[in-house]
Amino acid sequence: MRRVDEPLPLRPRRRTAAWAGGLLLIVPATIAGCRILDTDAVTPVPQLLSFLPWLTVPAALGALLAVIAHRRTLSLLAFVVLATTAWSALPYMPQLVTSYGLPLARVRVLAANIEFGEATGALIDTIRRERPQLVFVSECDRACGHALTSTFATELPHHASVDADGSAGSVLLSAYPLRVRDEGVIPAAMGMPGATAEIAGLPVRLQLAHPLPPLPGQVDAWKRELGRIEDVAAGRPYDEPFLLAGDFNASQDHAAFRAILDRGHLQDAARLARTSRTPTWPTEGPVPPYVQIDHVLVSDDFSVAGIRFPALAGSDHRAVLTDLDLRGAR
Repeated sequence: MRRVDEPLPLRPRRRTAAWAGGLLLIVPATIAGCRILDTDAVTPVPQLLSFLPWLTVPAALGALLAVIAHRRTLSLLAFVVLATTAWSALPYMPQLVTSYGLPLARVRVLAANIEFGEATGALIDTIRRERPQLVFVSECDRACGHALTSTFATELPHHASVDADGSAGSVLLSAYPLRVRDEGVIPAAMGMPGATAEIAGLPVRLQLAHPLPPLPGQVDAWKRELGRIEDVAAGRPYDEPFLLAGDFNASQDHAAFRAILDRGHLQDAARLARTSRTPTWPTEGPVPPYVQIDHVLVSDDFSVAGIRFPALAGSDHRAVLTDLDLRGAR
C-alpha cells in the first residue's frame, strides 16, 4: 500500500497532466474557432472573444502539459490550438499603403467615454490641453453636455447631441461648421448622433458610435445595434470622407466589429498606427485593462499622423486621441 505522502507513480501523473492539458485547451480552441469562422455566436463567446490574445497563455500551458504527459495525439492537437489561437490574435487587416493626395487639413480627434458624466472635469482638462477640433463623447448626461458646450462655446462652438440622462446621453463637439440631420441619429439604447462637418471645403460625415455592451441576455441587441452602425457605414457615399468614432463595446476580434470595417471600407486608426492591441478598458477595478473597445475609424480620405490613449480620471475607459490628415483627390 502506497503512503499518503508518497508521490504518484509516473503513469498516473502523466494521466493527470493529460487531463489538465486537455481542459486548458477547450476555451482557446472554442474561441479561436469562432474567430476563424467569423462568428460571435452566443454567450459566453462574445464575452470571451475580448480575451482572445490572452488565451494563448492557457493554450501554451495545455501544450506543455500534453508534452509532459507523452500524449502524441494530444500534443499535436495542443500545438494546432496554440498556433490557431496565436494566428487569430494577429491584428486585423493589413496596414495598407495607399497613394494619398496632398494634405488639406490636420484634424485632431478625441473620442471618450466618460462613464455617466463622472469624468466630465477630466475631459474638460484634456480638451484644454490637447486642443482637438472634433470630440466624440459617450455617456455624457445632460449636465455633462451643458458643461462641455458652455465651456467650449468659443473653441468648439458647433455640436450635435442626444440629450439624455446617464449612459444614454452623447455629444459631438466640433470646431468646424456642422450640418445636423434628424436621420443622423442611429436608433439605439444609448445616444449615437451624427452630422456633416465642413473641413477644408469638403463635406466630412461624422458619426458617434456607442452600442450596448455584449452582456449576457443582451447579445442580440448588441449585434443589432452594431449592425445599424454597419449599415450607416456601408450606405454612405464613398466619395464622402467619413469619421466613425466612439465606444464600440467591441474589439477587432468580434465579427460584428470587423463587418463595420469591411462593409464600410474603413480602417481603424489604431491599426494604421500599429497600436491596435493597446487596451482601453477597463481602467477601474481589480482587473487591468485588457481589450481595445474604443476606436476611431476612418475612410481612405484620411491618413494617421499619430495616436495616443490618455487616461481620464473618473472613467473606466481610456480616451483615443488621434491626429488625422484629410487628403485631397488622388
